[in-house]
Amino acid sequence: MMNINPYIDRLQQLVAAPSISCSDPKHDMSNHGVVTLLANWLEPLGFECRIEPVADHLGKYNLIAVKGEGSEGLVLAGHTDTVPCNPERWQQDPFALTQHNERLYGLGATDMKGFFPVVLAALENVQTHALRQPIIILATADEESSMSGARALVEQDFPQARFAVIGEPTGMQPVNMHKGIMMEAVRVQGKAGHSSNPALGNNAMEAMHVVMGEILRFRATLQEKYQNPLFDVNVPTLNLGCIHGGDNPNRICSACELHFDLRMLPGMAIGDLREQLHTLLKPIAQTTGTDIVFSTLFEGVPAFEQPANSELITLVQTLAQQPSTPVAFATEAPFLQQLGMQTVVMGPGSIDQAHQANEFIALEQIEPAVNVIEKLIRQCCL
Repeated sequence: MMNINPYIDRLQQLVAAPSISCSDPKHDMSNHGVVTLLANWLEPLGFECRIEPVADHLGKYNLIAVKGEGSEGLVLAGHTDTVPCNPERWQQDPFALTQHNERLYGLGATDMKGFFPVVLAALENVQTHALRQPIIILATADEESSMSGARALVEQDFPQARFAVIGEPTGMQPVNMHKGIMMEAVRVQGKAGHSSNPALGNNAMEAMHVVMGEILRFRATLQEKYQNPLFDVNVPTLNLGCIHGGDNPNRICSACELHFDLRMLPGMAIGDLREQLHTLLKPIAQTTGTDIVFSTLFEGVPAFEQPANSELITLVQTLAQQPSTPVAFATEAPFLQQLGMQTVVMGPGSIDQAHQANEFIALEQIEPAVNVIEKLIRQCCL
């Protein structure tokens, strides 16, 4: 039977170190406190810890902690940031871990600060002085906003290992596939004028109507071409999210802007999709006499797939005694995969508890997670 108290103590300290990442600077925070805590816990276990600032992102840091040598090791990875919260909607302080009804409540308890104490508990159960391959602990910045931490790792071409596990909350079910996401903006610039005479201007909103029709036809084409029955929503989706234009009913609309997202299946590349959209929409500028400007709201996360018959997926399915599955949410997995590692998403807790008030992780999730991670370390590194 596992002593749960060290886990609770560590998670309590992590939750009490706010690390919100947000595209709005008013809510954005540094994650330095979290990576410092993790380094302070890992160094006594013999890990060489590097806290590295993320270039061009003030106050953001990645932790890279390594023990052992070789290129066939195991990466255990997680993000240190959380989404913003509304404390007034919580029944307890989101930054003070609260235990109630066999649950631990706190911001990030599930997504995903709760993974790191699992890793530490597993490490303390194995003889890591006898490593044959290295263990690498990664703690990244800004997964919930820009994924700048994971992108920085790709630019550094680090780490080097054979396998990578990202401990997002999946109930310890291995996830070998997820959709990607891109967020785009289209701005149509027309000309204002008195609404009593359409010839005095050029209505950007009417041109945007044509743009939207073309985007929806593009969506239908994608959904006819790309399908994957393993996903609950088995086609790529494209959502027209928000639109702004004009300023008064009696003025011809001079400008209109549309924001939309596209969630692509594995096998669909962000760059190709962006290029296809631009090719489709650019001619509308000429036919409507407007200017059309494209911009990217978010660099995007590629779709992810680790083949179900790959060595890592076969191994973790056996250890977790659960089959692999796809999920709808995006993770840092494609970035670690770009570094040449077989990658799986698998951690304690449920994604259903993430990004909402009264987030919690169930105590019953902890010991099984520690056991699986411990077996994985033994199998890969000892």
